[in-house]
Amino acid sequence: MLDRDGPVPIYVQIADAIQEQIDGGRLRAGEAVPSEAALEARFGVARSTARNVVRELRQRRLVHTVQGEGTFVGPTGIPRIKPKRALYLDIAHDIAGKIRRGKLRPNCLIASDATLMLRHGVAKVTVRKAIAHLREQGWVFTVPYRGTYVNEPEKWPVRESAR
Repeated sequence: MLDRDGPVPIYVQIADAIQEQIDGGRLRAGEAVPSEAALEARFGVARSTARNVVRELRQRRLVHTVQGEGTFVGPTGIPRIKPKRALYLDIAHDIAGKIRRGKLRPNCLIASDATLMLRHGVAKVTVRKAIAHLREQGWVFTVPYRGTYVNEPEKWPVRESAR
């Protein structure tokens, strides 16, 4: 729990929590630390606070950042551990599952980019890649300036294609 009224800045408290995960082995060398978007969503903080968390962890020499890829535990040069599956595919699979189970019905507007970013703790480009994947598979269609909607069932893929 964060002490929002105490003397220790929020970003330091969050950095301490991540350092505990690193020290405890829950985050290993080469693993990605939560993105700024994920920190925003998880702790309910502003993007600037999330940036300060990452900066603090770098100053403590616990992590390093690779432009365009993320921030990883350990010093520069440590081999990075790739996630088992791309995050955009996880998001697409989650949405396709809701469509298949009837939680999202045909012609229903799906959540906005901003909502999906917060829900999954990812960047806008990741959400857009997930939506593009769902569109390619036939799960959804997009109306410019209106949003993305669930397709009719006859347009859905025959097999589990959101993976």
